[in-house]
Amino acid sequence: MKIAELEKLLKDMSLSEKIEQLVQLHGGFFGHIDTYTGPVVDLKLTPDQPYRTGSVLGEHGAAHLKDLQDRMMEKQPHHIPALFMADVIHGYKTGFPVPIAIGSTFDPELAEKITSAAAKEAAAAGVHVAFSPMIDLARDSRWGRCMESTGEDPWLNARMAESLVKGFQGDDFGKKGKMASCIKHFAAYGAVQGGRDYNVAELSEHTLFEDYLVSYRAAVKAGVSMVMTAFNTIDRQPCTTNKRLLRDILREDMGFDGVVISDYAAISESVTHGSSNDNGDAAKKSIEAGCDIDMVSECYLQNLEALVNDGEVPERLIDEAVMRILVLKNKLGLFENPYKDASEEDEKEYHFCEEHRKLSREAAEESTVLLKNNGVLPLCEKQKIAVVGSLADDNEITGSWALFVDKSQTVTLKRAIEELYPNADVTFVPSDEITENMLAAAEKADVVILALGENQTESGESFSKADISLSKSHTELFNAVYGVNKNIVTVLFGGRPLAFPELAEKTNALIEAWLPGSCGCYALADILFGNVNPSGRLSMSMPYCSGQLPLSYAAFSTGRPKPKTDGFYPFISNYMDVPNVPLYPFGYGLSYSEVKYSAVSLDKNVLKNNSKIKASVTLENKSDRSVKEAVQLYIRDIKGSVVRPLRELKGLQKVSLEAGEKRTVTFEITEYMLRFYDINMQFVSEPGDFTLWIGHDSLTENGADFSLEK
Repeated sequence: MKIAELEKLLKDMSLSEKIEQLVQLHGGFFGHIDTYTGPVVDLKLTPDQPYRTGSVLGEHGAAHLKDLQDRMMEKQPHHIPALFMADVIHGYKTGFPVPIAIGSTFDPELAEKITSAAAKEAAAAGVHVAFSPMIDLARDSRWGRCMESTGEDPWLNARMAESLVKGFQGDDFGKKGKMASCIKHFAAYGAVQGGRDYNVAELSEHTLFEDYLVSYRAAVKAGVSMVMTAFNTIDRQPCTTNKRLLRDILREDMGFDGVVISDYAAISESVTHGSSNDNGDAAKKSIEAGCDIDMVSECYLQNLEALVNDGEVPERLIDEAVMRILVLKNKLGLFENPYKDASEEDEKEYHFCEEHRKLSREAAEESTVLLKNNGVLPLCEKQKIAVVGSLADDNEITGSWALFVDKSQTVTLKRAIEELYPNADVTFVPSDEITENMLAAAEKADVVILALGENQTESGESFSKADISLSKSHTELFNAVYGVNKNIVTVLFGGRPLAFPELAEKTNALIEAWLPGSCGCYALADILFGNVNPSGRLSMSMPYCSGQLPLSYAAFSTGRPKPKTDGFYPFISNYMDVPNVPLYPFGYGLSYSEVKYSAVSLDKNVLKNNSKIKASVTLENKSDRSVKEAVQLYIRDIKGSVVRPLRELKGLQKVSLEAGEKRTVTFEITEYMLRFYDINMQFVSEPGDFTLWIGHDSLTENGADFSLEK
């Protein structure tokens, strides 16, 4: 439809009909139309009123959604098609590694392939909008939802956000196999106090703009269609009723012109926050703030019409919100084809297809992080190997947001080793119970693989922890095995960085496998036996203990910085019992190759506004196997009108090197890369001195100095 036709349609709609377009309900509302029970009663709806609402949450399946669309269009006065939205976080029927693992690939192009595959599967099932990606910056692994984030770094999150949105939407999300993307949660949900889900966020204006808003801004620039509000507060106002956040920052500053939706019942929760008097007040504040869709609460449905009729809310605000929704439906092509891509035949062809299973495996190959290796890896099939721990044969390792994945299809480590290495001498003890048989198997082995950490039930929404240490049972299991065989390879599963300093010191090798998706354990097995060279890098720093959190490599210097030498220094900013730095830093990860970096070379040492500096290093693969190396560029602004981070990621190139190959990698430094929010909250660069580093991780000291002149 043309815009003029949409405007005519809007003008012809009644006020109540328009308000119904601003309401999203879940599948529990759509039983038989004569059934007047359950949620329909709770929200005081007439039996057929759910079928007139504008969108539906969480329903899927081509046949089901085509039938539901028919019923909704029949009841809707103007036969306007509904939007079907679902959480497609890290895959639909094919489970990919969780987003924190996708961040650890350090490969935005691979991230785009993943959401493109997920879109193909979900669109075939009739879903129009993915509540994905979640691009909240996460620096506190107590927060269960850090597994949905691509990590702690604003620059990397922004690049991932662009790629993930592009994968879902392509250049036209009305095309077959594409869908609209809804980023979440706006804003700064990763900054909740104490890492506790649904909590408040208290952060400075500089921190908000310079760290937490960066990825959202990148996604908006990439053309994302929808934005979901966050449960937390910003400046002590709930995000969903926060006019400055949604109108001034999101719409005016960032230029977002798409649809804003609340998170689940977040509008009504502003009453519980204590910032709205009642649901009517909450509805008024949210529509004024610019929230277009009320997800599963009665606030808009039961209050907006009276607010408009009483002159409390201008009807133009309703019209603006409805128009944005109609435009989204039109871009999806729903007025011409209300089913879009829903197809039972395509479901059979695309769901968990061979192509997507291979991609799931490839993603895990690049996201698995080798943290330590004292020469025990890779393994040899002729060795006597014991694999110990219940997580070695647990299929609940796909991830807590793999809502539509058949977990019975998830490949476990045990299955992967048995299938890929049938001739290996392996004894499996897939239990956490310390028994004589288990200890005997461990003692007789040349090497023990211990599968530890968390499965998918221990991270995700609402699964926050005050203590992110390795569990007592897994610590006891490790110590028991260590008592009979010290040649241990520890494989950690989970959706968050854990704290395990004693284990890290004792184990001979350490692998972070995350929650690797449907086929990720094939990759893990290949890494263990050396058929894949690991290339993952940590997208979140791993702390020594929970007391260090929140934690980031991009810290600030204090007035009393700690010297680089070990130990405790009185009257200096440090801890008595642990270092200031993490156990393993952001960007860290090993491989089975030695990649040597040359010193950094600059083509000039002075940068002017319209010029560029080329910063180069030469890499040399000193090993006899190919390797993928994530080459990272960091920059520090030495002095500023406000305190600046000690270093910030500003560039990344993931390159492949054949055995013995040399390659020069070059980054271009521009004035724009040096901009920040100054003391007056202006986004500018300031003349002065800078240091840049190019290396393997965020602790690299391979650097050079330059200056900016204006």
